[in-house]
Amino acid sequence: MNVSKTQADALNYQVSIEIAAADYAESLRKRLNEYKRKADVKGFRRGMAPMGLIQRMYGDQALYESVNGLVSDQLNEFIRTEGIRVVGEPLPSEDQPQLSWKAGEDFTFKFDIAQTPELKFQVEKTDKIPYYEINITAPEKKASREQLLQQYGSLEEGKKAGAQDYIVADISNDSHKAEGVYISIPNVAEEARGAFIGKKAGDKFQLDVNAAFENETDRAAMLKVDKEQLAGLDPLFTFTVVNVKTFVPAKESQETYDKIFGKDVVTTPEQFEEKITERIKGSHEQQANYRFGADVRKFYMQKAGLELPEAFLKRWLIYVNEGKFTPEQVEKEFPAFLEDMKWQMIRGRIMQQFDLKVTREDLQAAAESYVAYQYAMYGMGGVPENIIKSSAENLLQDQNQLRRLEEQCEDNKAIARVREEVTVQTKKISQEKFQELK
Repeated sequence: MNVSKTQADALNYQVSIEIAAADYAESLRKRLNEYKRKADVKGFRRGMAPMGLIQRMYGDQALYESVNGLVSDQLNEFIRTEGIRVVGEPLPSEDQPQLSWKAGEDFTFKFDIAQTPELKFQVEKTDKIPYYEINITAPEKKASREQLLQQYGSLEEGKKAGAQDYIVADISNDSHKAEGVYISIPNVAEEARGAFIGKKAGDKFQLDVNAAFENETDRAAMLKVDKEQLAGLDPLFTFTVVNVKTFVPAKESQETYDKIFGKDVVTTPEQFEEKITERIKGSHEQQANYRFGADVRKFYMQKAGLELPEAFLKRWLIYVNEGKFTPEQVEKEFPAFLEDMKWQMIRGRIMQQFDLKVTREDLQAAAESYVAYQYAMYGMGGVPENIIKSSAENLLQDQNQLRRLEEQCEDNKAIARVREEVTVQTKKISQEKFQELK
């Protein structure tokens, strides 16, 4: 056996493995004997079939297994002794010679191997990373108050329909009728909204419902039919306005305060103002923290000067996803893949420098937070703790979700530690300027 290498550059090798017939002869003999011992061949007792018959039946498979076992061992030993930080996995070289796969012949295998560069950068106090504190302005507080009161408002009788109002109408033509239909004017196709604006109870007008309500599911619900029935309906309907509903914001009162914050948590306009400011501050901090994480990634990407074997990685992605992605698709998605891969390596280096670990408790807390967020998204706040914990445990059984949460925890730990170690340059900024940051 002979193993040799050619190093194309600091990150790419070609490894050639020569296997002589004598190298695999003993392994082949043992494998054939094992096939003979287990073979159940008609006309012979188990294990008593002639070796010539066994060779004809299993010789190719036994040869393939014997030779590939040796190749795999030699390749792994080469990677270990050379200390190669393998990226992806070894690929058959594009100039791999054609093999005849005949027992007694010698074989040569060629592999392309790529490695990642060794990361030696340190997170240190001389590293300077900005953190943006977003100013809270009076117009922002006013807009937040209006939005909150709007959120807890109610539908009331209106006189004429405005652009943000609802109308209740009876809809009919010669073939179909639907009564008491609620129509949200903002959900009507833009070019058809004018037909509704300014209308009052008793007004009538005709409209093509296919043009005004483009979504078939919504249109079927409005007409109170199955979606499959839509094609058979004349789309021109007469709308008779029954009444107009306008959404009126809640008024500042103790009842409204209690609805928003809970019983007697807020009892004065000044406390309401403080709560609004807290909410805006919390939102700003979320935005600023996300931006800080992005700036940490950007800073250490530049500091590490990390270069990866891109041509090899593209080949590898096509190889391991054979039939799933075309070269064109890989090329399109590659920049995002490369960026993510670089950050994973840099994050790993930060975790290593500070001996950071993701614990089971970290994963459980992250899973519970995610589950609570999901429930809240569906309007289910205050879910009992035992249900949250049980759902989180189920989530952690899903390997894809587990890996996602592990990466999230690693991100959080690495970025939090960086914030402790570097020089954070706090900069006050307006919301408008913050949004303009590249």
